[in-house]
Amino acid sequence: MIIDMHMHVDELPGLGWSMPASRCIETMDEAGISAAVIMTVTDIPEVNPNALELIAGEMTRYPGRLFGFARIHPWYAESIKVLDRAVLEHGFRGLKLHPVSTLAQPSGAESMRLIRRAGELGIPTLFHCGDDPMTTPLAIADAAARCPEAQIILGHMGGYGHTDEAIRVAELHSNIILETSACPYPEKIVEAVARVGAERVIFGSDGPVCSPVLEVEKIRMCGFSAEDEALILGDNAQTLLGLS
Repeated sequence: MIIDMHMHVDELPGLGWSMPASRCIETMDEAGISAAVIMTVTDIPEVNPNALELIAGEMTRYPGRLFGFARIHPWYAESIKVLDRAVLEHGFRGLKLHPVSTLAQPSGAESMRLIRRAGELGIPTLFHCGDDPMTTPLAIADAAARCPEAQIILGHMGGYGHTDEAIRVAELHSNIILETSACPYPEKIVEAVARVGAERVIFGSDGPVCSPVLEVEKIRMCGFSAEDEALILGDNAQTLLGLS
């Protein structure tokens, strides 16, 4: 069973973006992906005020195939209430934070209150982690250190220029998980498994912008054992999402 931990659904005509859930399902089927985590490309409550309802509706439309992560602006005064509603009323399985669009420091007070609440709710926090300011692995590692009871996922495992840093902070903090979407270095994924273990590496595609077919093949070309490949492509995600 392959589970994609990073896909996007959103409808923003003003920005020229159309990412329907049907497109995610189509690309999932092409890649042999059984289920996926979906999130918007904007932060609640900005731009798309119905973002939470959009994701919740697609989860209902595709039960067992799509699971929601709530992308929330940390500065929003009602952020905790939104997270609680997403998880407790709609069954969302995680929190998404994107410091590029929110300009909120990963370890700032506003972000930390969301991360702590996610930990209390038993759901992981997925960060955009790459080369942009405030998204580097070291910046996010400070949040992981401040809240060791929370599970922190480094989306893209450091991007193009910070993969070594991502692996290093995962070695230092046992609550950090590395996610493979759009990471251009298969050899670094192999190194990550060698250094932190296959149990803390998870598959994501960043679809439908990136190709899930190529992202799955990227994992398979690494030459992992059948057991490690199964952990990366789906077993770890089942645990994180509470599906196992």
